[in-house]
Amino acid sequence: MKIFISLFLFMFTLVGYSQCAMCKAVVESGDVGMAEGVNDGIMYLMIFPYILVGLLAYALFRFRKKQRNNSGS
Repeated sequence: MKIFISLFLFMFTLVGYSQCAMCKAVVESGDVGMAEGVNDGIMYLMIFPYILVGLLAYALFRFRKKQRNNSGS
């Protein structure tokens, strides 16, 4: 449970500033509003793989728990 909470807090941080080299080059030539928009877009796109991996891990956890309960009965 502690690992789940840690991963949840890690994935949903309020502030995240990261850019690829091409995005950084585009943003450096633009204004602050565009830079914030690019950062928000990157964060938005990064959330989905984490959600999918989390759902897969949860499904495997439930499946294994169900298997363990059925074999113990």
